[in-house]
Amino acid sequence: MSESLQLTRTQRDDLRTVAGMIVPPSDEYKVPGADDPAIQADMLATLGRDIKLVSAALDHLARLAGQPLAELDAARRDAVAQEFRKSGGAAAATLIRVVLQCYYRDDRVLTSLGLELRAPFPRGHVLPDGDWSLLDPVKARGGTLRRVP
Repeated sequence: MSESLQLTRTQRDDLRTVAGMIVPPSDEYKVPGADDPAIQADMLATLGRDIKLVSAALDHLARLAGQPLAELDAARRDAVAQEFRKSGGAAAATLIRVVLQCYYRDDRVLTSLGLELRAPFPRGHVLPDGDWSLLDPVKARGGTLRRVP
């Protein structure tokens, strides 16, 4: 597969469907689901190196469903999703990570969580001072790291 691989229309429809199953919209928290058009556009635009595994996960979902996931009724989709969780492996984990990563960088979601809409750097986030003495045993070991040949 080439680096310019793109998802098919059916795969994009299934991605939207499974994303909405992973993170449905919430009226209570006033947030969209991961199937929201803006979140989907972000997913498709930023798949990058994950496209091969996401494509494999979507193909696996379609095989389990026997047809495009988007065409199934809700009960059958849920059954397919349960089987996918058991048998999806690394491809399923990548698909879920991509969905969550894009969802949690959406401004509406960040606002609902009370987070400031900004990058963590250059201002950074202040962390409370911890007990730095916990690192003393590590420091005492010295240079025990494996050297690269």
